[in-house]
Amino acid sequence: MKSILAVVADGGARPVLGAALTVARRFDSHIVGLHAVTTEYAVVFGGEMGFSISSEVDRTLEREGQERRAEARRIFHQVMAENGVPIGVTVDETAPSAEWREEEGRQNALVGALGRVFDLIVVEQPTKLASLTEATLEDALFESGRPVLMTPVTPPETIGNTVFVAWNGSTETARTVAMAMPFLRDAQHVHVVSVEGGMTPGPSAEDLARTLQRRGATTSWRHAPAQGRTPGAIYCDEASAAGADLMIKGAYTQSRLRQMIFGGATRHIIMEAKIPVLMAH
Repeated sequence: MKSILAVVADGGARPVLGAALTVARRFDSHIVGLHAVTTEYAVVFGGEMGFSISSEVDRTLEREGQERRAEARRIFHQVMAENGVPIGVTVDETAPSAEWREEEGRQNALVGALGRVFDLIVVEQPTKLASLTEATLEDALFESGRPVLMTPVTPPETIGNTVFVAWNGSTETARTVAMAMPFLRDAQHVHVVSVEGGMTPGPSAEDLARTLQRRGATTSWRHAPAQGRTPGAIYCDEASAAGADLMIKGAYTQSRLRQMIFGGATRHIIMEAKIPVLMAH
């Protein structure tokens, strides 16, 4: 986890930077703060000739975009200064460092593409569905091929001391566990939990726990009864009971469309998790 892309957007800048810094201190990482200003504006009706956008609206949108960019840049520099993190392109691997990057284009598309060369992408937790924040999270998951750390509004002081693995036996979760090995190797304790009725055909939670133990991780496992609850709710409750400060979860074992319509563990965790969640697809 030596290279971290932190998505610095409206509202969620400080939680994202706080989580990125916590991880960077653990792994002596380089943080790249990314802010995107969209160049695609909504059009307004322009009379008999059809749709157009007035020059006044155009100027207003451009000014607002520049103001948001300036504020994001200010917060980034302030947070790094408060934490004694130097800003600039560096190859120093003995302490956290940071770099600021500004791009033109849609935030979600940029994150999905640029994220492919980073060890970790940090994004804010969506507060509502069908938002730019949710689109950014999903493009990071589906387009980057890299692990994504979703942070809540108030991230914990530690990330990765007590790790909770939401295990369902799937390829997606196996891939996520492999990407999360730096955290798993470094954790004080790893809890592997599967849920009754939430497994795909595959290895059990005990199988994964024993494999992690062979890698040197202090690991326990549990198969939780459903008792009328959904897997997503059980994972969140079990993580809280374990005192976890990081959840590992494979994203969208069921199709995204199916989860949008019927719900699913990933959908529940995205909207309800109280701790950072590391996901991959």
